[in-house]
Amino acid sequence: LLNISSSNTVPVLLVHEQPDAATVLDESWDIVKWSLQQNDPDNWLGKDSQHLLDAEILVETNDFSFKTDLDHYKYADRHPEHPVEYYRELCEEFIQELEEKLVDNRYLLADSVSLADIAVFPFVRQFSLVDKSWFEQSSYRRVQRWLTALTSTDLFENVFQKHANWKAGDDVIFI
Repeated sequence: LLNISSSNTVPVLLVHEQPDAATVLDESWDIVKWSLQQNDPDNWLGKDSQHLLDAEILVETNDFSFKTDLDHYKYADRHPEHPVEYYRELCEEFIQELEEKLVDNRYLLADSVSLADIAVFPFVRQFSLVDKSWFEQSSYRRVQRWLTALTSTDLFENVFQKHANWKAGDDVIFI
């Protein structure tokens, strides 16, 4: 990994487009987009990649705003300058945006799952679990239904399956 990417982070994907030319993808989002452009069996990009731009906008908000607010909410004791409710309210701005997107569709961009749903829902799930009873009593009914639909899928069950920490010599785990 260190020989092909200077980022010193994972994931890293080395793509050989031609025998003598390769591209290094070392951002998760770039790897996801590249992978779906190769094979999108569940049509997460939509017809002719129609969902890609809207998904990019949501993911950018998620990654550069919501995730920071979520970390402060989850670990409010590490950020005592404000009470936990303050951090939850910051998160709610994004949750409200999602609630509004779900007025016309079952999922964020359409009536079927898109890349936006898959990219964002794990973080919304984390938000919902910080104070589960508060979230269940909140007015975000559409987000609650959306989250339940996504966490009830075989995909979720397979990906979020608990595994023991892998050690050298253990069998390979494929998801």
